Amino acid sequence: MASYYNNDTLIYLNGSFVKAAEAKMDFYSQSLHYGYSVFEGIRSYKTASGQTRIFKAEEHYNRLKASAEALNMPYTYSTDELIEVTYALLDKNNFQDAYIRPVIYAPANMSFNLNTESFIVIEAWQMAPFLGDKLLRVMTSSFQRPNPKGFKIHAKAGGHYVNSILASQEVKALGFDEALLTDMHGCVAEAPGANVFFEKDGKLVTPALGNILPGITRATVLVLCDELNIPVEEKQFTKEEMYGADAAFFCGTAAEVIGLHSLDDVDFTMDWDNTVSKLIQSAYKNLVVEKRQELVNEISGIE
Repeated sequence: MASYYNNDTLIYLNGSFVKAAEAKMDFYSQSLHYGYSVFEGIRSYKTASGQTRIFKAEEHYNRLKASAEALNMPYTYSTDELIEVTYALLDKNNFQDAYIRPVIYAPANMSFNLNTESFIVIEAWQMAPFLGDKLLRVMTSSFQRPNPKGFKIHAKAGGHYVNSILASQEVKALGFDEALLTDMHGCVAEAPGANVFFEKDGKLVTPALGNILPGITRATVLVLCDELNIPVEEKQFTKEEMYGADAAFFCGTAAEVIGLHSLDDVDFTMDWDNTVSKLIQSAYKNLVVEKRQELVNEISGIE
């Protein structure tokens, strides 16, 4: 099993830096019993200049606030405050390349009444690529994404990820690397912890908003497509439309940009290294470590 902390690891817990091994929470918390919490996944990187930089810190903490508000969880923290605390946490743990997990969790409450307070913990650990670094064999899961009329799909809520765990475990038990989930209409939605794009004739296609988490990495990919003059369309489509496409990739803070080898044992047809998807992967890697000149060179190489 992965070890996320040791006896010296510090976390930020409700206003103080404490040792992870000594931290406590209330076992009567609504978050433990009902999955009533919100969280973010954030990455920091050692940049080309040697500095530590949290990627899209403001966007992530703004989304944390929006998620808490969507779920009626009291939220009293400012984005600037949390960014400052997170840099301090990285420094205290001597981390540069790290995965950061802030969680807003609920007090003890066995009822479904509104709470008058929430709590916060921010953890960080060093993590290998979440989905590895090889092209993935993906299978469409029998599980669907939740109906947006039943949940606040745009919120990054802890309880939503039971769905992700079930889907991922299902396909891994059958020998695949990761799952792809459809929505209630049978259209492609997203992976358990990432958004999805596929490529056909130099154009990228990704599911439209509505039944997916609007990922921050997804939004970054759309910006990169604009910079690189890569056409991209947001629309509803079926898994069959992905079969035999030139390429495809998942993207998310943990996954970053990772290519797919196949979907439901149907291979993607182009050599990954010759695709615009590969170009997006390289551009994203350069962006997060602030190798902007290399990104400019790649853009200038596009006809």
